[in-house]
Amino acid sequence: MAFVLTQSSEPLLDQWAVVTGSTRGIGRAIALELAKAGANVIVHGYRSTEAAKKVQAEIKQLGREAKVLLKDLSATENLSRLVDHLWSEQQLDIWVNNAGADVLTGEAADWSFQEKLELVWRTDVLATIELSREVGKRMKERSSGSLINIGWDQATTGMEGDSGEMFATSKGAIMAFTKSLAKSLAPDVRVNCVAPGWIRTAWGDEASEYWQQRATNEALLGRWGTPEDVASAVAFLASPQASFITGHILPVNGGLAGSCSGFQVE
Repeated sequence: MAFVLTQSSEPLLDQWAVVTGSTRGIGRAIALELAKAGANVIVHGYRSTEAAKKVQAEIKQLGREAKVLLKDLSATENLSRLVDHLWSEQQLDIWVNNAGADVLTGEAADWSFQEKLELVWRTDVLATIELSREVGKRMKERSSGSLINIGWDQATTGMEGDSGEMFATSKGAIMAFTKSLAKSLAPDVRVNCVAPGWIRTAWGDEASEYWQQRATNEALLGRWGTPEDVASAVAFLASPQASFITGHILPVNGGLAGSCSGFQVE
């Protein structure tokens, strides 16, 4: 007797997902991956209407519905009203907190450590906490839903330098919050976190040879990760296949090779 395991090619069919920071990079890849799995997606951005509408068009080409939301998440005092507005339009099944302040490229790269940290804290941490609590409360009232946050694989081990100190602090907070919120919302809502390693986004494309080598050397699989690698993990955690997983931090890093003490930052 043969046993055949089958699963839907669209496990998220007709669900509605919000992906913050989804106009480019990892967020864009997540939005598209969820759409491929059958979800309708609200594409969130801050400054670039054009970029948001481009992702919206890509999702519609996949046969799914898509909307655009433009909002500066560092202005945390208005986030509860934002959730009220979104919830009044349709039931939300999946919420992905991916948005993060870019302090490594552009004009922010020249800011002081304190200025960078303040922006990262407001955008990455406070917004994630506020949005998750507001969305989670409504999902729990409905007795269903999935929240997924984005952490960092080296937040628990630490990394030297300004960027390491800043992102270990902010992403470590998000990862700890994820575990606590999962307990608060159980058993009705699942809350998980994906912790990417070295992912080739815009910063990775411009990184020096030192960082290129470090990224590949620190991964057991010997390569940079891609936004699509992260997106696949998020889509899995949002799907029914992960229905018995909550309060989990999932590293997506090609296998962290271990201590980085042999590296010297140039």
